[in-house]
Amino acid sequence: MERRRLPPLNALRAFEAAARHLNFSRAADELAVTPGAVSQQIQNLEDYVGAALFKRTPKGLLLTDAAQTALPALREAFDRLAEAASLLTAAVDGRRLTVTVAPSFAAKWLVPRLGRFEALHPQVDVWLSAGMEVVDFASGEIDLAIRYGTGRYPGLEVIKLMSETVIPVASPGLLETTALDTPEDLANHILLHDGSPDADDSCPDWAMWLAARGIKGVDGARGPRFNQSSLVIEAAVGGRGVALAKRALAQADLDAGRLVAPLQIATAVDFAYFVVHPKAKGRLPQVKAFVSWITGEAGVHEAALRSIDNGAGI
Repeated sequence: MERRRLPPLNALRAFEAAARHLNFSRAADELAVTPGAVSQQIQNLEDYVGAALFKRTPKGLLLTDAAQTALPALREAFDRLAEAASLLTAAVDGRRLTVTVAPSFAAKWLVPRLGRFEALHPQVDVWLSAGMEVVDFASGEIDLAIRYGTGRYPGLEVIKLMSETVIPVASPGLLETTALDTPEDLANHILLHDGSPDADDSCPDWAMWLAARGIKGVDGARGPRFNQSSLVIEAAVGGRGVALAKRALAQADLDAGRLVAPLQIATAVDFAYFVVHPKAKGRLPQVKAFVSWITGEAGVHEAALRSIDNGAGI
Protein backbone atom coordinates (compact mmCIF):
# COMPACT_ATOMS: atom_id res chain seq x y z
CA MET A 1 0.00 0.00 0.00
CA GLU A 2 1.37 3.40 -0.95
CA ARG A 3 2.12 5.60 2.01
CA ARG A 4 0.88 9.17 2.14
CA ARG A 5 3.69 11.64 1.69
CA LEU A 6 4.78 12.97 5.08
CA PRO A 7 5.88 16.54 5.81
CA PRO A 8 9.62 17.10 6.28
CA LEU A 9 10.95 15.78 9.58
CA ASN A 10 12.70 19.08 10.32
CA ALA A 11 9.40 20.94 10.06
CA LEU A 12 7.77 18.52 12.47
CA ARG A 13 10.69 18.84 14.90
CA ALA A 14 10.49 22.62 14.75
CA PHE A 15 6.74 22.55 15.39
CA GLU A 16 7.05 20.15 18.35
CA ALA A 17 9.78 22.24 19.98
CA ALA A 18 7.95 25.53 19.37
CA ALA A 19 4.69 24.05 20.67
CA ARG A 20 6.42 22.81 23.82
CA HIS A 21 8.11 26.14 24.56
CA LEU A 22 5.45 28.39 22.98
CA ASN A 23 8.42 30.45 21.94
CA PHE A 24 10.33 30.35 18.64
CA SER A 25 13.57 31.65 20.17
CA ARG A 26 13.72 28.96 22.86
CA ALA A 27 12.84 26.32 20.27
CA ALA A 28 15.67 27.64 18.08
CA ASP A 29 18.12 27.38 20.99
CA GLU A 30 17.10 23.77 21.59
CA LEU A 31 17.46 22.85 17.91
CA ALA A 32 20.67 24.89 17.44
CA VAL A 33 19.19 26.97 14.61
CA THR A 34 18.04 30.57 14.26
CA PRO A 35 14.54 31.75 15.21
CA GLY A 36 14.06 32.64 11.55
CA ALA A 37 14.77 29.04 10.58
CA VAL A 38 12.17 27.81 13.06
CA SER A 39 9.65 30.33 11.73
CA GLN A 40 10.32 29.18 8.16
CA GLN A 41 9.87 25.51 9.09
CA ILE A 42 6.59 26.33 10.84
CA GLN A 43 5.44 28.22 7.73
CA ASN A 44 6.34 25.22 5.56
CA LEU A 45 4.31 22.93 7.81
CA GLU A 46 1.34 25.32 7.83
CA ASP A 47 1.47 25.42 4.03
CA TYR A 48 1.53 21.63 3.97
CA VAL A 49 -1.47 21.14 6.27
CA GLY A 50 -3.33 24.17 4.96
CA ALA A 51 -4.04 25.63 8.37
CA ALA A 52 -2.43 27.89 10.97
CA LEU A 53 -0.74 26.14 13.87
CA PHE A 54 -0.12 29.10 16.18
CA LYS A 55 -2.08 32.14 17.29
CA ARG A 56 0.04 35.20 17.88
CA THR A 57 -1.40 37.20 20.80
CA PRO A 58 -0.07 40.18 22.82
CA LYS A 59 0.82 37.72 25.59
CA GLY A 60 2.70 35.37 23.25
CA LEU A 61 2.07 32.25 21.18
CA LEU A 62 -0.91 29.97 21.58
CA LEU A 63 -1.67 26.71 19.78
CA THR A 64 -4.62 26.54 17.44
CA ASP A 65 -7.22 23.83 18.00
CA ALA A 66 -5.75 21.77 15.15
CA ALA A 67 -2.26 21.98 16.64
CA GLN A 68 -3.46 21.02 20.12
CA THR A 69 -5.24 18.00 18.67
CA ALA A 70 -2.21 16.76 16.73
CA LEU A 71 0.54 17.52 19.26
CA PRO A 72 0.13 14.48 21.60
CA ALA A 73 0.31 12.05 18.68
CA LEU A 74 3.35 13.86 17.29
CA ARG A 75 5.14 13.70 20.64
CA GLU A 76 4.38 9.99 20.87
CA ALA A 77 5.75 9.53 17.36
CA PHE A 78 9.02 11.25 18.27
CA ASP A 79 9.29 9.08 21.39
CA ARG A 80 8.82 6.00 19.22
CA LEU A 81 11.44 7.24 16.78
CA ALA A 82 13.91 7.77 19.63
CA GLU A 83 13.12 4.28 20.92
CA ALA A 84 13.61 2.77 17.47
CA ALA A 85 16.94 4.57 17.09
CA SER A 86 18.13 3.22 20.43
CA LEU A 87 17.07 -0.29 19.43
CA LEU A 88 18.98 0.02 16.16
CA THR A 89 22.07 1.07 18.09
CA ALA A 90 21.64 -1.74 20.60
CA ALA A 91 21.07 -4.28 17.83
CA VAL A 92 24.28 -3.21 16.11
CA ASP A 93 26.20 -3.15 19.39
CA GLY A 94 24.74 -6.37 20.79
CA ARG A 95 27.67 -6.83 23.13
CA ARG A 96 26.65 -4.01 25.46
CA LEU A 97 23.99 -4.15 28.17
CA THR A 98 23.55 -1.05 30.32
CA VAL A 99 21.93 -1.65 33.70
CA THR A 100 21.13 0.98 36.31
CA VAL A 101 20.73 -0.16 39.90
CA ALA A 102 20.63 1.26 43.41
CA PRO A 103 24.18 1.43 44.85
CA SER A 104 23.59 -0.83 47.88
CA PHE A 105 21.89 -3.55 45.83
CA ALA A 106 24.71 -3.36 43.31
CA ALA A 107 27.43 -3.67 45.92
CA LYS A 108 25.91 -6.25 48.24
CA TRP A 109 23.84 -8.46 45.92
CA LEU A 110 24.36 -7.98 42.18
CA VAL A 111 28.11 -7.50 41.71
CA PRO A 112 29.09 -10.62 43.71
CA ARG A 113 26.89 -12.68 41.36
CA LEU A 114 27.63 -10.93 38.08
CA GLY A 115 30.52 -13.21 37.20
CA ARG A 116 28.05 -16.05 36.73
CA PHE A 117 26.17 -14.09 34.08
CA GLU A 118 29.42 -13.21 32.32
CA ALA A 119 30.45 -16.88 32.30
CA LEU A 120 27.11 -17.85 30.71
CA HIS A 121 27.10 -14.95 28.23
CA PRO A 122 30.71 -13.98 27.45
CA GLN A 123 29.55 -12.10 24.34
CA VAL A 124 27.72 -9.51 26.48
CA ASP A 125 29.51 -6.64 28.22
CA VAL A 126 27.51 -5.40 31.22
CA TRP A 127 27.82 -1.68 31.88
CA LEU A 128 26.65 -1.11 35.44
CA SER A 129 25.50 2.33 36.55
CA ALA A 130 24.86 2.66 40.30
CA GLY A 131 22.54 5.52 41.21
CA MET A 132 19.26 6.49 42.87
CA GLU A 133 18.04 8.93 40.22
CA VAL A 134 14.93 8.29 38.13
CA VAL A 135 15.78 6.51 34.89
CA ASP A 136 15.15 8.33 31.60
CA PHE A 137 14.59 5.40 29.27
CA ALA A 138 13.69 7.80 26.45
CA SER A 139 17.37 8.71 26.07
CA GLY A 140 18.04 5.15 24.90
CA GLU A 141 21.21 4.86 26.97
CA ILE A 142 19.77 2.55 29.65
CA ASP A 143 18.52 -0.94 28.76
CA LEU A 144 16.98 -1.90 32.08
CA ALA A 145 16.85 -0.89 35.71
CA ILE A 146 16.70 -2.74 39.00
CA ARG A 147 14.72 -0.77 41.53
CA TYR A 148 13.57 -1.10 45.14
CA GLY A 149 10.03 0.15 45.49
CA THR A 150 6.33 -0.56 45.11
CA GLY A 151 6.47 -2.08 41.63
CA ARG A 152 4.27 0.63 40.15
CA TYR A 153 6.21 1.86 37.12
CA PRO A 154 3.68 2.97 34.47
CA GLY A 155 4.49 2.29 30.84
CA LEU A 156 7.25 -0.21 31.62
CA GLU A 157 7.59 -3.98 31.78
CA VAL A 158 7.89 -4.86 35.49
CA ILE A 159 9.16 -8.18 36.89
CA LYS A 160 9.36 -8.77 40.63
CA LEU A 161 12.70 -10.19 41.70
CA MET A 162 12.27 -10.74 45.43
CA SER A 163 10.73 -9.45 48.62
CA GLU A 164 12.60 -7.82 51.48
CA THR A 165 12.67 -8.04 55.28
CA VAL A 166 14.69 -6.23 57.93
CA ILE A 167 16.53 -8.01 60.72
CA PRO A 168 18.88 -6.98 63.57
CA VAL A 169 22.47 -8.00 62.78
CA ALA A 170 25.84 -7.59 64.49
CA SER A 171 29.37 -8.91 64.20
CA PRO A 172 30.26 -12.08 66.16
CA GLY A 173 33.14 -10.24 67.79
CA LEU A 174 30.84 -7.60 69.21
CA LEU A 175 28.57 -10.20 70.77
CA GLU A 176 31.54 -11.94 72.40
CA THR A 177 32.04 -8.86 74.53
CA THR A 178 28.41 -7.72 74.97
CA ALA A 179 25.54 -10.21 74.97
CA LEU A 180 22.45 -9.78 72.79
CA ASP A 181 20.10 -12.54 73.84
CA THR A 182 16.88 -10.52 74.09
CA PRO A 183 15.66 -7.21 72.63
CA GLU A 184 16.13 -5.62 76.08
CA ASP A 185 19.89 -6.23 75.72
CA LEU A 186 19.95 -3.57 72.99
CA ALA A 187 20.21 -1.05 75.83
CA ASN A 188 23.87 -2.12 76.09
CA HIS A 189 24.62 -1.63 72.38
CA ILE A 190 25.09 1.21 69.91
CA LEU A 191 22.25 1.20 67.38
CA LEU A 192 23.21 1.69 63.73
CA HIS A 193 20.59 3.37 61.56
CA ASP A 194 19.82 2.83 57.86
CA GLY A 195 18.93 6.31 56.63
CA SER A 196 18.67 5.45 52.94
CA PRO A 197 15.96 7.50 51.14
CA ASP A 198 13.60 4.64 50.32
CA ALA A 199 10.33 6.31 51.42
CA ASP A 200 8.94 2.95 52.56
CA ASP A 201 6.59 3.68 55.47
CA SER A 202 6.34 -0.04 56.25
CA CYS A 203 10.09 -0.35 56.88
CA PRO A 204 10.71 0.14 60.62
CA ASP A 205 13.51 2.23 62.03
CA TRP A 206 14.87 1.34 65.45
CA ALA A 207 12.34 3.49 67.29
CA MET A 208 9.43 1.78 65.48
CA TRP A 209 10.97 -1.67 65.93
CA LEU A 210 11.40 -1.21 69.67
CA ALA A 211 7.95 0.32 70.14
CA ALA A 212 6.29 -2.55 68.25
CA ARG A 213 7.77 -4.97 70.80
CA GLY A 214 7.09 -2.84 73.84
CA ILE A 215 10.77 -2.48 74.67
CA LYS A 216 11.45 0.20 77.28
CA GLY A 217 14.73 1.74 78.33
CA VAL A 218 16.34 1.75 74.86
CA ASP A 219 16.69 5.07 73.02
CA GLY A 220 15.83 4.19 69.43
CA ALA A 221 16.93 7.59 68.13
CA ARG A 222 20.54 7.42 69.29
CA GLY A 223 23.45 6.15 67.24
CA PRO A 224 25.14 6.83 63.90
CA ARG A 225 23.11 7.04 60.70
CA PHE A 226 24.12 6.07 57.16
CA ASN A 227 22.50 7.16 53.89
CA GLN A 228 23.11 3.85 52.11
CA SER A 229 22.00 0.40 53.24
CA SER A 230 25.38 -1.08 52.32
CA LEU A 231 27.16 1.37 54.63
CA VAL A 232 25.13 0.44 57.71
CA ILE A 233 25.84 -3.23 56.98
CA GLU A 234 29.58 -2.55 56.66
CA ALA A 235 29.48 -0.64 59.96
CA ALA A 236 27.90 -3.67 61.61
CA VAL A 237 30.52 -5.99 60.08
CA GLY A 238 33.17 -3.68 61.55
CA GLY A 239 31.73 -4.11 65.03
CA ARG A 240 30.45 -0.57 65.45
CA GLY A 241 27.05 -1.65 66.74
CA VAL A 242 23.82 -3.46 65.91
CA ALA A 243 22.16 -2.67 62.58
CA LEU A 244 18.55 -3.06 61.55
CA ALA A 245 19.51 -4.25 58.08
CA LYS A 246 17.80 -5.22 54.85
CA ARG A 247 18.24 -8.94 54.87
CA ALA A 248 18.71 -9.51 51.15
CA LEU A 249 21.66 -7.14 51.26
CA ALA A 250 23.10 -8.54 54.49
CA GLN A 251 22.66 -12.23 53.67
CA ALA A 252 26.08 -12.73 52.06
CA ASP A 253 27.73 -11.43 55.25
CA LEU A 254 25.46 -13.65 57.36
CA ASP A 255 26.34 -16.68 55.24
CA ALA A 256 30.05 -15.90 55.51
CA GLY A 257 29.89 -15.46 59.29
CA ARG A 258 30.87 -11.81 59.19
CA LEU A 259 27.45 -11.05 60.70
CA VAL A 260 25.03 -12.95 62.91
CA ALA A 261 21.32 -12.40 63.60
CA PRO A 262 21.10 -13.29 67.29
CA LEU A 263 17.49 -12.26 67.87
CA GLN A 264 16.14 -14.10 64.79
CA ILE A 265 13.34 -11.54 64.36
CA ALA A 266 12.64 -10.69 60.71
CA THR A 267 10.09 -8.02 59.76
CA ALA A 268 8.55 -8.05 56.28
CA VAL A 269 8.25 -4.72 54.44
CA ASP A 270 6.06 -3.59 51.56
CA PHE A 271 8.85 -2.64 49.15
CA ALA A 272 10.53 -5.24 46.97
CA TYR A 273 13.12 -5.47 44.19
CA PHE A 274 11.99 -5.23 40.56
CA VAL A 275 13.48 -5.38 37.08
CA VAL A 276 11.97 -2.69 34.84
CA HIS A 277 12.52 -1.86 31.18
CA PRO A 278 10.61 -0.50 28.18
CA LYS A 279 8.67 -3.17 26.34
CA ALA A 280 10.72 -2.64 23.17
CA LYS A 281 13.98 -3.23 25.06
CA GLY A 282 12.67 -6.63 26.08
CA ARG A 283 13.14 -7.80 22.49
CA LEU A 284 16.90 -7.35 22.64
CA PRO A 285 18.71 -10.70 23.11
CA GLN A 286 21.06 -9.31 25.77
CA VAL A 287 18.10 -7.98 27.79
CA LYS A 288 16.27 -11.30 27.48
CA ALA A 289 19.38 -13.14 28.65
CA PHE A 290 19.95 -10.86 31.63
CA VAL A 291 16.32 -10.91 32.80
CA SER A 292 16.24 -14.71 32.57
CA TRP A 293 19.49 -14.98 34.51
CA ILE A 294 18.71 -12.49 37.29
CA THR A 295 15.20 -13.85 37.93
CA GLY A 296 16.79 -17.28 38.29
CA GLU A 297 19.37 -15.92 40.74
CA ALA A 298 16.62 -14.22 42.75
CA GLY A 299 14.66 -17.48 42.87
CA VAL A 300 17.68 -19.34 44.24
CA HIS A 301 18.23 -16.58 46.80
CA GLU A 302 14.65 -16.69 48.09
CA ALA A 303 14.63 -20.50 48.22
CA ALA A 304 17.80 -20.43 50.32
CA LEU A 305 16.22 -17.93 52.73
CA ARG A 306 13.13 -20.10 53.12
CA SER A 307 15.34 -23.06 53.95
CA ILE A 308 17.27 -21.04 56.55
CA ASP A 309 14.06 -19.69 58.10
CA ASN A 310 12.44 -23.11 58.30
CA GLY A 311 15.51 -24.47 60.05
CA ALA A 312 15.68 -21.55 62.47
CA GLY A 313 11.96 -21.37 63.08
CA ILE A 314 11.65 -17.72 62.00
